[in-house]
Amino acid sequence: MTAGYEVGEGAVIAPGTVIGPGCVIEPNAVLGKVPRLAGRPPQELPPLVLGANVTVCAGAVVYAGAQIGDGAIVGDQTQVRERATIGELTVVGRGSGIDNDVAIGARVSIQSQVYITAFSVVEDDVFVGPCAMTTNDDAMGRHAPGAQLRGATLRRACRIGGGAVLTPGVEVGEEAFVAAGAVVTRDVPPRGRVMGVPARASAGRRVSDDELLERWRPR
Repeated sequence: MTAGYEVGEGAVIAPGTVIGPGCVIEPNAVLGKVPRLAGRPPQELPPLVLGANVTVCAGAVVYAGAQIGDGAIVGDQTQVRERATIGELTVVGRGSGIDNDVAIGARVSIQSQVYITAFSVVEDDVFVGPCAMTTNDDAMGRHAPGAQLRGATLRRACRIGGGAVLTPGVEVGEEAFVAAGAVVTRDVPPRGRVMGVPARASAGRRVSDDELLERWRPR
């Protein structure tokens, strides 16, 4: 126990990193890493900030400039890039990648090996299934310098099935449902239900009242 938090063997903590009380830093985690992109000097960023009771699991790498909310868990071998924010009580599963400039809300459940691309927004209470992927570049690198990339927007309490792929700029509406393996190329309306490649709405079906988050949240 060091200064009110625990640090496992082999963990690396960069100078200036802010660690709240009750945090657990597991073995071989790296906190406050500075990004080094090819051909560019290291960036100057504010320090990494961990709230109270955050757990950073074994082998995870959390970059300078990120902010992790109270009670959040960053899974084994997960990467959280610079300027990403993760809200309180959110869980990020093993081997997931949270890219730069991503905003994730509170109580989000991100399963193992998920990729949330840069400039995405994930609102409160979203569920993202294992191996789901978001993308942000229609041209796949062949665009003018400085072109703005467009990540996904996942509205409150929507659910993304395992292995789903979301194309650049797609918005999934509040309480919507995306089936496992779907490729989402168009916006999904609130309480919409889509499946397939490319994803299409299920005929006559929407997310029912019985499926809404309020029905399942512990009281």
